[in-house]
Amino acid sequence: MLTFDHYLTPKSLDEAFDVLQRMPAARLLAGATDLLPWAREGRAGDVHLPAVVDLSRIAALGGISQEGARIRIGATTPISALQRHPLLMQQAPVLGACALWFADDQIREQATVGGNLVNASPAGDTQPALLALNTHVTLVRREGDRLIERSVPLSEFILGPSRTMLQPGEILLRLEFDALPNHGVAFEKVGHRRSLAISTVCLATLVHLDASKRIDDLRIAIGAVGPVPERLTDIEDLLTGVTPTSAALREASVRVADRVRSRSRQSYRREVLSNFVERSLAAAIAHAGLDLPRIPKESQNV
Repeated sequence: MLTFDHYLTPKSLDEAFDVLQRMPAARLLAGATDLLPWAREGRAGDVHLPAVVDLSRIAALGGISQEGARIRIGATTPISALQRHPLLMQQAPVLGACALWFADDQIREQATVGGNLVNASPAGDTQPALLALNTHVTLVRREGDRLIERSVPLSEFILGPSRTMLQPGEILLRLEFDALPNHGVAFEKVGHRRSLAISTVCLATLVHLDASKRIDDLRIAIGAVGPVPERLTDIEDLLTGVTPTSAALREASVRVADRVRSRSRQSYRREVLSNFVERSLAAAIAHAGLDLPRIPKESQNV
């Protein structure tokens, strides 16, 4: 059970840091969609906090904008914005494909992009898509009367289940990632059931073809098969610079089985991951303008 003495809603970063200075054990939250399940399931036992600090009313943590070739998005942006914000739909459509699989409409309205990263669940749905976009997270702390920012690549920010580089007294301020309006995209996810499910395997693929239909940029990131999300850089290197064929996609797919590090359902995850790599590559390449037939497979779990 979760109990607390105060529920505070600061309107600025300074007010939030004032609270953290007075009550260092206060718990920050934005959407809070993971907080109550965490307490109710007893993973941390009975939890009593001096204060819960709701960050959702701080304007500096919101907003979506473009700075040159990079997109900026505030940490408290709801997941639903990934599906319907015009800038994100045009410049980073893989996020909309990802959000489509994220819980349901009500949770997407409440859950936040920053919260999904700070919780650092191995099954975090947004992590592969953001990793493929070369996302950096900006953290902010207060020293005296100055706000000090630092930027960390997402590939380094998540250290393991429920562990990140966020230090006590820091707040996740925003995310910055590549604008990729002309990439073909695909997102795959499977869980114990088709909707409202925690990922068993998820994967994001982005591809760009040059005028000769050769792959000149390929990004594949996987999640839920190990403690942290990761890029499949060996597959990216294998296929970049070549004209893709169905046989090449099959060859790439058989190389990924050993990337599964989760202890449960390993054989299932290996087969699903292999199928996802091949299927998502074909889908992203088709989205980029080149249709490839899939080679039939004897066993297709997904």
